[in-house]
Amino acid sequence: QVQLVESGGGLVQAGGSLRLSCAASGRTFGRYAMGWFRQAPGKEREFVARISWSGGSTNYADSVKGRFTISRDNAQNTMYLQMNSLKPEVTAVYYCATSIRSPAPEMRYEYDYWGQGTQVTVSS
Repeated sequence: QVQLVESGGGLVQAGGSLRLSCAASGRTFGRYAMGWFRQAPGKEREFVARISWSGGSTNYADSVKGRFTISRDNAQNTMYLQMNSLKPEVTAVYYCATSIRSPAPEMRYEYDYWGQGTQVTVSS
């Protein structure tokens, strides 16, 4: 079993930055790939970014490339999402997740454990 808890969300003006954190407990954190998804009101939950167990491989949704950076600290059992140059259209609940089955998961069904989410709101 893995427990994931997101933090760092909030209200920020357009052009600002936020750093989300995802603290993990339970099964060995450093063995598994992890990712961030987001869900805006009335929309499907969508992939944002993912990172391999070592941190050596990452990938991003096209919409966030160049502005978001995913990273992890296995010693601290924590994953991060640095979000810069924020735009109102990224307003959503952001979820972290981990996959114990796939080394490079980018689809919702590939993930096994999810956090409760943290709200990110970007005002114009």
